[in-house]
Amino acid sequence: MKKNEEKIVATNKKAYHDYFIEDTFESGIVLTGCEIKSVRLGQVNLKDSYALIRDGEVFLFNAHISPYEKGSYYNAEARRTRKLLLHKAEILKLTRKVQQKGYTLVVTKLYFKGAILKAEVALAKGKEEHDKRDVLRKKQQEKDIRRALARV
Repeated sequence: MKKNEEKIVATNKKAYHDYFIEDTFESGIVLTGCEIKSVRLGQVNLKDSYALIRDGEVFLFNAHISPYEKGSYYNAEARRTRKLLLHKAEILKLTRKVQQKGYTLVVTKLYFKGAILKAEVALAKGKEEHDKRDVLRKKQQEKDIRRALARV
């Protein structure tokens, strides 16, 4: 694998369904040795995960990293809180945005950049039910148009 090549390990498709993604940030993530081995095996689930800012630091909650099966008592809890590593200026920007009504932080994907695991943190605004229906309707219309053009 080349130095700048990205290998996506896990994506949070539910985040794209439930939120409008405004902006994304690349962050590091603090993991134990057994956790990184488990991530390399693809045993990660970001479905219900989210991030919060506490005391000027960003933390990842509810991300499931399965315990490494060959690990010993060093295995960490599967849904423990993990620290995300961002620059101070980025954290301040996110703090100001999250204090506005409707904004939240979600992790949209985990990927390896070279040998280092990175997390993509997205500033997102919640969709309402009618927004979700509109998006599904537009996708279906685009699919119908592509099918019609393919037949011609």
